[in-house]
Amino acid sequence: MSTVVCTASALRDLARRPLPEPRDDDDRCELCAEPVPAEHRHLLDTTADTLLCTCRACALLFDTDRHSGGRRPYLLISERRRRLDGMRLDARQWAALRVPVGLAFFLRGGPPDDEITAGYPGPMGVVRAPVDRGVWAGIEAGRPALATLVPRTEALLVNRAGGSQEHWIVPLDDCYRLAALLRTHWSGLAGGDEVWQHVRQFFDHLTPVDPDA
Repeated sequence: MSTVVCTASALRDLARRPLPEPRDDDDRCELCAEPVPAEHRHLLDTTADTLLCTCRACALLFDTDRHSGGRRPYLLISERRRRLDGMRLDARQWAALRVPVGLAFFLRGGPPDDEITAGYPGPMGVVRAPVDRGVWAGIEAGRPALATLVPRTEALLVNRAGGSQEHWIVPLDDCYRLAALLRTHWSGLAGGDEVWQHVRQFFDHLTPVDPDA
């Protein structure tokens, strides 16, 4: 397993949302240093595996091929957000994924190996582990929406905490926002009531977005 890194400025930005808080005046694009507004896009630095805040001009520069398969050094994070209302994973399928917690996201790596990894947000950040290809193929069968995940920039986000059954296709930065909330509000061994209230608010505030509509 490995811990995924997010730059300090990106983590600070993501931790603020979706509940608005005052922003610092020095938030800037991490490519050209131009000031960025409260609502801005993010890039994935595929070399360092970090998220970067980006201004509109730099976002447009990299918004050329969302389906490049993760081969470019910088990938613009998708804006699509879709709730999979009809999707359910039973206890057997979840156990086969070998996910030890009730909150996780699944990311397609793209060519050449097209590896699927699971990410577990927690008090220390995000821990990732590979998912068995055969198990994922069984999960994907009959669920065509999963085949549309954009490599490296979109994830299947699953919430089974506290008996929930929520499944979303979300931008990767949504996963980091959730991780930042857990890091910020976690207490004790199980997280405490406050952190799970924030998790509930996070999912309550997710709204579907279709940038191609």
